[in-house]
Amino acid sequence: MGATANFLAADLGASNGRVLLGRWNGERFDVEELHRFANGPTTVLDRMYWNVLTLWSELKHGLARYASLYNAPLAGIGLDTWGVDYGLFDKTGRLLGNPVHYRDARTNGMVEHAFGIASREEIFATTGLQFLQLNTLIQLLSMRAQQDPQLDMAARLLMMPDIFHYWLTGEQVAEYTIASTSQMLRAADRTWARDLLARFALPTAIYPEIVMPGTVVGPLLDAVRTEVGLRAPVPVIAVASHDTGSAVAGIPGLDAHSVYLSSGTWSLMGVETAQPIINARALELNFTNEGGVGGTIRLLKNITGLWLLQESRRQWEREGESYSWPALLAAAEAAPPFKAVVNPDAPDFFEPSNMVDTIHAYCRRTGQTPPETVGEVVRCCLESLALRYRWVVNALEDLLTSADGIPGPRLDVIRVVGGGSQNWLLNQFTADACQRAVVSGPAEAATLGVLMMQAVATGHLGSVAEGRAAIAASVPQEHFAPRAAAGWDDAYERFLRLLD
Repeated sequence: MGATANFLAADLGASNGRVLLGRWNGERFDVEELHRFANGPTTVLDRMYWNVLTLWSELKHGLARYASLYNAPLAGIGLDTWGVDYGLFDKTGRLLGNPVHYRDARTNGMVEHAFGIASREEIFATTGLQFLQLNTLIQLLSMRAQQDPQLDMAARLLMMPDIFHYWLTGEQVAEYTIASTSQMLRAADRTWARDLLARFALPTAIYPEIVMPGTVVGPLLDAVRTEVGLRAPVPVIAVASHDTGSAVAGIPGLDAHSVYLSSGTWSLMGVETAQPIINARALELNFTNEGGVGGTIRLLKNITGLWLLQESRRQWEREGESYSWPALLAAAEAAPPFKAVVNPDAPDFFEPSNMVDTIHAYCRRTGQTPPETVGEVVRCCLESLALRYRWVVNALEDLLTSADGIPGPRLDVIRVVGGGSQNWLLNQFTADACQRAVVSGPAEAATLGVLMMQAVATGHLGSVAEGRAAIAASVPQEHFAPRAAAGWDDAYERFLRLLD
């Protein structure tokens, strides 16, 4: 393993962002948070936007914070963001408008509109991506349907992390893992699906060169370096710039028998494969093939994760009741099990005005007694999510079975990372519902993945496998053994009826 080095990681999430310092001492990473800031949408005239210029200012503030504290030169800068969202630039390189938030209502009904132009089977055979109304392809199709003039003015489309790569270096590229969330790549050869885009009357020449994780985009622009006070040149490295891609890169022990679970507002659950799995069964189950590090594919399912619980907590706060997370988990643990179950991915929960009322209405609509107390609501959210995980694990084993019926590897460990990995009750419910061991941590897997890929790109680490071993040496993990499955099997049958 290589010599010591300092790397900077910017992790821009849908609710907050951070700039962190990663010190590599030749054996392990030590991480220090330099700057934290809020992120979220701003609504103007019924449209939800991202405050991209504020994010840019906060990113530079994090760089300046490092420069004010440390004299040592940086060995690299890398960043990740959420997927699917993008900005459009004119021929002079200027941003045409604020990027629109993926939850904006402009995509309502657009998936069905897409199927009127190209079939579900054709789109999936080309892209290998599951169908979500927030996908970049669907967002662009909504712009075309609404005759948005920006689409015809655009000379370049850059996904969110690539916007910051451009402003940091002056180079316009498309990092592979983030581009793979767009539903606009050919999964087989990892190139832009220009023939499919033409079918939708979308631009075909505005997409930049695709680069793989671990590519040096370029040096930090002198003007930016001077502004933030960095004294030495520093390379900007395209890591796995989709946050889930970096989170999966940062999972210790991930192997052919492991399921990864990136747990947060969204849950991303899947396995690493050598090639995309694109067949009728994957289409039926609505799984997705996204890009990973080291030439891998992340076969996964997007699941509405802790969103239901987060929004319920927000509703209680609006009503004047503030609960800490430990208090909510304690109340859930004390509540009776399996009073009601919900499908977290039901359309009811996508954009509710009052999540608690929405859960109550869903339960009544499906013939169940709604959870009433705070503890009952929290337990309903967590048990339902664990049951959804069970469905996904079963589906993954189905998809890994060969065409001639030979089973793939038994998936006997679920490796949970991200902020949700700290939810001990959900981890235990997941082990119980799935009857598989759960290993939680690191919570900072995405950040560690960003740091690790920079270290690989600069030669401080020899490979992704070596990097994962270094991450294992850097952070603690917690193990949850499955308990007796009493009640879970019956609850799962109830859950399956909700899906039907």
